[in-house]
Amino acid sequence: MSKLSVDLDTDNVRIVGDSLPEMPWQDKPEGSEAPVWRHSENPVIGRNPVPGIARIFNSAVAPYEGRFVGVFRAETINGRPHLHLGWSDDGLAWDIETERLHLVDEEGDDYQPNYAYDPRLVRVEDTYYIIWCTDFYGAALGIAQTKDFKSFVRLENPFLPFNRNGVLFPRKLNGNYVLLSRPSDSGHTPFGDIFLSESPDLVYWGKHRHVMSKGGQGWWQSVKIGGGPAPIETTVGWLMFYHGVTGTCNGLVYSMGVTVLDLDDPSKVKYRSSNFVLTPEEWYEERGFVPNVVFPCATLHDADTGRIAIYYGAADTYVGVAYTTVSDMLKYVIATDEVVADDHELGRM
Repeated sequence: MSKLSVDLDTDNVRIVGDSLPEMPWQDKPEGSEAPVWRHSENPVIGRNPVPGIARIFNSAVAPYEGRFVGVFRAETINGRPHLHLGWSDDGLAWDIETERLHLVDEEGDDYQPNYAYDPRLVRVEDTYYIIWCTDFYGAALGIAQTKDFKSFVRLENPFLPFNRNGVLFPRKLNGNYVLLSRPSDSGHTPFGDIFLSESPDLVYWGKHRHVMSKGGQGWWQSVKIGGGPAPIETTVGWLMFYHGVTGTCNGLVYSMGVTVLDLDDPSKVKYRSSNFVLTPEEWYEERGFVPNVVFPCATLHDADTGRIAIYYGAADTYVGVAYTTVSDMLKYVIATDEVVADDHELGRM
């Protein structure tokens, strides 16, 4: 553990952002020592939530004009995933629209993806961006923007295939948009590391950097890792939840980890927990269309209290919510910190 870790007052680390007192929250259960705890009435979205949709999971939410808006991965009853909009007053009970999200290009012409899944929803300045996995002659990233959640303009696909887990930072760095991704192939990839790229205009991308390697002392992230919700800006760095995957004799298992990236150069890892913070243990995480999956995609957080609500897909079937605080996370990630490969370096060879 570095001297910085020892000297850091984790109780005084703060989230940089807005107040969100109306976000979902439950206090940590008495006697619990877990760094993350589940919503007591999970799953918050179950099977067959609306006509024509069999399952919703791996989805993103954000606060908007006193309510909560969601962009949901909806597996339709023919098995193909699309993006659907949803609204909630409390972030827990959701009204899901039955029609899929309608996307147009910058000229106003239809620009619908063949399929779309695992969206992230991130506000940068006055615009909300949706990033998802799409079909561009193979698995690739799609991106669209909106300011009112009534009209949605799809931009050009940012990268060539094959790529997954596109996650946009919630503010520009040095005037550029910054996007995390995981280069992959078209199947259960042997690739597995997180990279970042920069763009002045969301069209031309470059300054690619390696951020994090799969692996470490534990096995829970030995196969691959991928970015989860948009990183949360704190006074000590970017707090980021991510998924890690391991292989077993009964298939893959997806768990959730936590890391802190450098505030000015997020290709450098400051802290990274050697342990998962949430792994499949409950029935809705262990049993479903794809068993043993915890897949974080979004957070709501309150700068005043440091509270964080994490939205995650469970078993490719349900949506679950879990809770933590920025202080709890910093204490845990520092106490369990490990250096994996060259994660602490610039990420440029």
